[in-house]
Amino acid sequence: MISTAARVLIPSATAFALGIAFAPFLSSILYRNRAWKKKAGKESGIGGGGTPIFNELHKEREVSTPRMGGILISVSVIATALFFFVLAHTLDTFWPSLDFVNRRETWLPLFALVCGGLAGFVDDLLEITRGKGGLSLLRRLSIVGVIGLVAGWWFYAKLGVAAISVPFATPLFLGVCIIPFFALVTLALYAGGTIDGLDGLAGGVFAIVFMVYAGIAFGEGQVSLAAFAASVAGAVLAFLWFNIPPARFYMSETGSMALTLALAMTAFASDTISHGIGIFVLPIVAFPLTATVGTTLLQVFWKKVFRKKLFRVAPIHHHFEAIGWPSYKVTMRYWVITIIAGVFGLALALLATLP
Repeated sequence: MISTAARVLIPSATAFALGIAFAPFLSSILYRNRAWKKKAGKESGIGGGGTPIFNELHKEREVSTPRMGGILISVSVIATALFFFVLAHTLDTFWPSLDFVNRRETWLPLFALVCGGLAGFVDDLLEITRGKGGLSLLRRLSIVGVIGLVAGWWFYAKLGVAAISVPFATPLFLGVCIIPFFALVTLALYAGGTIDGLDGLAGGVFAIVFMVYAGIAFGEGQVSLAAFAASVAGAVLAFLWFNIPPARFYMSETGSMALTLALAMTAFASDTISHGIGIFVLPIVAFPLTATVGTTLLQVFWKKVFRKKLFRVAPIHHHFEAIGWPSYKVTMRYWVITIIAGVFGLALALLATLP
């Protein structure tokens, strides 16, 4: 009989191994097809206007390093899930205990990972082939919003979730409003996905965040959800192995959209449905994503109200880069901050589940 901890760790190690094995094949395809931007930088920022500082900082690597590296993450996780699902349904002994695909805990996270990956792939494909940017921001937000609404409806209508947990207090009942709330959280997380942009930054942050949520789910007794989150972390670590400077490929929308959508589903699945506080600790555990959204909104607000910038460039990790920090220093400090925030969020989540 396999221990409960092994049911989480084995899928994680499997996803990492599959990612490492798949990466050279993916890399050769991306380089052979010159799957990178035809023009460096961004056409405009969220608040409108140009982004000259960002474009200057990233004028070289973006036109020589392939996008779509996020394919590695989604393929590794889906392959891991299918591998153990098939073995569980064809062999006896211990294999059924490693199957983490089930309706209550992991259907939606897997669905979100696939849908986000496909939508991001289309965006990246258009970026590469047209050379004028991919899907518009409005279209990307619409896709994310619709997926969030569908997922919110599933939680409300199929799983009976109508409240979010508050630590050491009565759950906050939202009723049918849980559906638009779900969509708003999903959109906010997607906005945090703009943390991608420095070699190793997004990969390290997402790997830590998903591993923390694996710990949260494990503490709540949701072994399948914990295995899913740990598998995502393992796949992201495989991606990170090839994304450490100088990056072999970038995560881009193919990865960031898949990961942010999957993270939203994981956070909600580790909330009231399991008597946990997955949503409450989300801004803490994913603090770098929170800071990314917050500083971007602050920058837009400051420009509109005070007619000047608060930061040299937003999100704030690019501000640090613009004032002279080497990119590796920004990246590694973000990793440290994510670990500290993750430990704090995990401790709070585990304390809140104590009887």
